[in-house]
Amino acid sequence: MNPQAKLIFAISLLLGTTIVISSNHWVTIWAGLEINTLAILPLIAKSHHPRAIEAATKYFLTQATASALLLFSATTNAWYTGQWDITQLTHPAACLILTSALAMKLGLAPFHFWFPEVLQGSSLTTALILSTAMKFPPMTLLLITSPSLNPTLLTSMAILSAALGGWMGLNQTQIRKILAFSSISHLGWMVIIVSYNPKLTLLNFYLYALMTTTVFLTLNVIKTSKLSTLMTTWT
Repeated sequence: MNPQAKLIFAISLLLGTTIVISSNHWVTIWAGLEINTLAILPLIAKSHHPRAIEAATKYFLTQATASALLLFSATTNAWYTGQWDITQLTHPAACLILTSALAMKLGLAPFHFWFPEVLQGSSLTTALILSTAMKFPPMTLLLITSPSLNPTLLTSMAILSAALGGWMGLNQTQIRKILAFSSISHLGWMVIIVSYNPKLTLLNFYLYALMTTTVFLTLNVIKTSKLSTLMTTWT
């Protein structure tokens, strides 16, 4: 991939994220999330390997479904309340659909199945972007809308994520899959806290992003993607 294309995709990622975190209208938020999705797809599929193409397809289908649900939630809320403002989410059905959409965007259980598969098909650099930068816009939305969402549902999904992330990560030999399940588990802990203390969730997210970036960059330097090769790295 030539540098100009990489630059365009990087700018698009930054633009999409900025639009999402600075908007308070549901349609502009949806547009920002779509820009993000379309910018990351070529980065996932850039190796042209069948596994990378499969990962890009899975990512696209999941994110498109989540974006459609988010727009449907906003439209339902606007239909009943006449408000497109992000903070005016009051209709119970809209809150439920939005929770599902954000869980799908983040890879929160029970909508987590796509995340390990997509990470496994991506390069380490793209996997790093997917695990950190791509989680930031939906996490921001979750923080802003958390007072409107059902705390029992959020806590149930969070406990399920923390448990599944821990258990399913135990039996893996691929480092990217281990990190994917680690990410699901971390998200579980963040979402448990979000109903009670959103600022603490944000701090948790920053720490998670810092640790994940360190691990991915280290693995990228030593060109390691399996536990068996990691064991012989020192020699």
